Amino acid sequence: TASLSSSTLSPSWTSLIMLEASGRLSLTQVFVWPFVYLIFLMLLIFSKKETFRTETRYILFGHSLLVDLIFLCLTDIVVVLSYSFVVIPLRFCIPICMLIGAVTACAPLTIVAMCMERYVAICMPLRHHAISTSRRALLVILMIWILSSINPFVDMFILVRTASREYLSQLTYCHYEIMVPEKMHQFARGLLYIVGLVVILIVEVFCYVMIYLAARAASGDNKKSASKGQRTISLHILQLVLCTAEVMCPYIEAVVMQYDINIYLIVRYVNFLAFSITSRAVSPLVYGFRDEKFHTAMIYYIRCKNNTISSDTIKQS
Repeated sequence: TASLSSSTLSPSWTSLIMLEASGRLSLTQVFVWPFVYLIFLMLLIFSKKETFRTETRYILFGHSLLVDLIFLCLTDIVVVLSYSFVVIPLRFCIPICMLIGAVTACAPLTIVAMCMERYVAICMPLRHHAISTSRRALLVILMIWILSSINPFVDMFILVRTASREYLSQLTYCHYEIMVPEKMHQFARGLLYIVGLVVILIVEVFCYVMIYLAARAASGDNKKSASKGQRTISLHILQLVLCTAEVMCPYIEAVVMQYDINIYLIVRYVNFLAFSITSRAVSPLVYGFRDEKFHTAMIYYIRCKNNTISSDTIKQS
């Protein structure tokens, strides 16, 4: 990826570009680090409470938080390098891009696993404890990582086999597009990812409909639990829509780039804040603030353990 040399620009333009980059970088940190802090706090709470480490839905939630934390930290490093106009050898970018690609794919797969867990809990309550065990949750997480790593490894293999030495040795800004320089490869990768998201959306809609029917047929506490499960899956669907938008953004950006590079940079930056960051904010919202047990534990640690958590609250599902 070629970069503009500052020697070709006048001092006033160079100062303006540097000022704009600093402003965007500062705004990015304002958006990213509060979520990094919140997610880190939730992971700390998850590690402290045994009840969270033994229940399937909290194990999957903890994995979702870990994936989001890795994604935010890696993308923030990439943004800092880009807006600091730092280019590095492409060979060193490849591992970073592969990990970003893997955690990006992990997010929707973890979402569908969490939706399936809620479906089993509400629609098959008598079999829930037999089906949703901590061991099976760990196996599901292992399968998620294996499936999520396939595409980055395939992209890396194709790149190494087809790219020239000059391409692999050039200096570049880190972004996943350097792994798929061929247009046909980009199209095939995007199409495959969108098909996967459509399948995941169908599974989530199925879970939502079944939980909705269970809520209509239930009464008392069961009806309340089913209604809460509906709202949880609704938020998961919102999160999936944001993930889908995030996948579509590079194609929109590619069209814009053909007309105006400045508008392209603005569109890419807005997409990053609106979809990449926002989609990672939904998980803390779903469990961190809506789940009574986790919310109580958060307040407990935020207030430096000055309040107490009742045993009744801890035993709630």
